[in-house]
Amino acid sequence: MSDLTVRPAHPREYRAIGELTAAAYLADGLLAPGDAYLTELADVAHRAEHAELLVAVDESGLLGSVTIVHPGTHYSEIARGGELEFRMLATTPAARGRGVGEALTRAVLDRARSSGAEAVVMSSLDAMRAAHRLYVRLGFTRVPERDREPLPGLWLRAFRAFP
Repeated sequence: MSDLTVRPAHPREYRAIGELTAAAYLADGLLAPGDAYLTELADVAHRAEHAELLVAVDESGLLGSVTIVHPGTHYSEIARGGELEFRMLATTPAARGRGVGEALTRAVLDRARSSGAEAVVMSSLDAMRAAHRLYVRLGFTRVPERDREPLPGLWLRAFRAFP
């Protein structure tokens, strides 16, 4: 996708990023309307205070976003010293299959390399099979000892890559 740009998010985009992220989770059936996690996904201004936000854009506008967190910070779930973690990667339904998720993931790996991080980690729901295939293709491997169950029956599977 040659016209795609990945860059830091601008504050004027926060509302649209929140809407995009919540809509993507709903469209994929990962959350139900009214789920409390939708509020967290939509609160992009708070995320921006505690994490780095990247967006993928083209001439049509916003296509996707990802949140990069450091260990021990508010949004960190599994990152340890020397690691970056990414969360809340989402793309618009219209942008699916166009390489947006890959571009955002590669940007996270690039950010890790430039910051001297030893690894990138992330957690993913079992249902996110297409995302898992992408992560494996980009060099991520499963880290089962870091899997977790934040709610009964809701398993998050851990992955790690070395940039």
